Amino acid sequence: MEPPIKTQVEKILDEGSGDHRSVIVRLGDREENQEPLLRLATDAIRRRNMSFSARDVLPEERREASRSRRRRSSERTRREWQAAAKTMAAKFPTTPKQARAGYLKPLLAVEVVQKAIVQMSASRNGRRPSAVPNFWTSTSVLLDLEKADLAKLPEELQEFARGVYPMDVRGVYPNRALRLPRMFEAKNFPPEVLENKVSAWGVNAIGAMAAWGAYGARGKGVKVGLLDTGVDASHPDLKGKIAAWAEFDEKGRFVIDSKPHDSDRHGTHCAGIIVGGNNSGQWIGVAPAAKLAVALVLNGENGGTDAQVLAGIDWLVEQKVDLISMSIGGLTLDYETPDTYTKAIVTCLRAGIPVVTAIGNEGNQTTGSPGNDIFAFSVGATDYRDRPAGFSGGRTHIVRSSDFIPTENLPLPYYKPEVSAPGVAIKSSVPGNDWVAFNGTSMATPHVAGAMALLLSATSIRKTVAPYERAFLIQNLITGSSEELGEAGQDHRFGFGRVEVLRAIGFAKERGY
Repeated sequence: MEPPIKTQVEKILDEGSGDHRSVIVRLGDREENQEPLLRLATDAIRRRNMSFSARDVLPEERREASRSRRRRSSERTRREWQAAAKTMAAKFPTTPKQARAGYLKPLLAVEVVQKAIVQMSASRNGRRPSAVPNFWTSTSVLLDLEKADLAKLPEELQEFARGVYPMDVRGVYPNRALRLPRMFEAKNFPPEVLENKVSAWGVNAIGAMAAWGAYGARGKGVKVGLLDTGVDASHPDLKGKIAAWAEFDEKGRFVIDSKPHDSDRHGTHCAGIIVGGNNSGQWIGVAPAAKLAVALVLNGENGGTDAQVLAGIDWLVEQKVDLISMSIGGLTLDYETPDTYTKAIVTCLRAGIPVVTAIGNEGNQTTGSPGNDIFAFSVGATDYRDRPAGFSGGRTHIVRSSDFIPTENLPLPYYKPEVSAPGVAIKSSVPGNDWVAFNGTSMATPHVAGAMALLLSATSIRKTVAPYERAFLIQNLITGSSEELGEAGQDHRFGFGRVEVLRAIGFAKERGY
């Protein structure tokens, strides 16, 4: 057992309260070679770090990209490159059953784990012990352990690793309690906002309406995954647009017989920004012809947990969504961030699914997880004058050690957010057939998700680009086409700039997508 596991456990024991700890244990997946994908992701991050302009991030033309691959194949043999590409594409998406068969079996034989499973099963009215909550996209398991048993866990894992089954534990993390993101109802509206009669000002500001007219693109055929407080599917701006629904409890367990509903207002508001119509007299959604797959992973009253969100990610990948929007997270103060979500996000990227996340509402030099994860596509908030919202987060983070970054690239600093979008005085739907304007990076994030939906519906990207390259291409087009604001290159307030989807589609078309 590597020393970091023991250190992680000691920290959880010191920082928690009570006699029990709820932890997420992440295991390695020995069957999956992700090195080519991770090198692609790392190269993209390093390229962003050194870019002086957003335009430097734009992808090459398709023909040039093909030439680049041929050049790479001359540096190592063509056979090696083809083998790497085949490895990335062959078995994805891994089915939940296949994934769990690989990582669950050895862990379930550890003594303290068996004890925890029996206790957790007893609380579930006698369901079988194998029903321990587990999350295949992150190869992780949720355990509720007594403090004494958690203290024994590193030693028992180390002893068991020498036994019959190979044990490859990569991390132990607290199952954090996640609060509902702070959002503020806008009261005073300046003329620049009120003069937008046809649409909410953010829809117009990012070029969405222009893209509708220029390319006839409104998101048709695109399925957006939304993790939030739920959704009011009966709202007139959302009716008929909820393609799939699920609810998960605080342990990440599927709630049987749940029907679409919003435990707060947050989820319905974010849903409206992505796909809402114009029943209020104004268009509120960036991609009104797109569909949503919605998972309730935050309860409006009690908040949620990391386990709920990880379960939601599993479900969305199984629903074959084209992208994920998450306006959720927990505040992180350290420059080194937890990698609770990193494997799940990498799994999404491997499937061609960008993960769009809010950076947080605690202001400059703060961020929230999972928005600050190195592979997340995080979003800050701007106002109607393209100024950064005072509450919008952003800072420099650093990775010192990682299962996901090639050793030669460590330590690796990276900046957050990637881009920004309208997040002040944003009108959208709320339960009860009503509309309200809110402030928050939660409102900026669905603008970017909607922009990606428009980009996909206006181009051939989904049909012509391999999954393991698709998410990076989408992210680079959105980033590289942004309206550059603030410092040259990427900064902590705007990222590379405010999203401009009409320009993104134009660049994609120009480059042959």
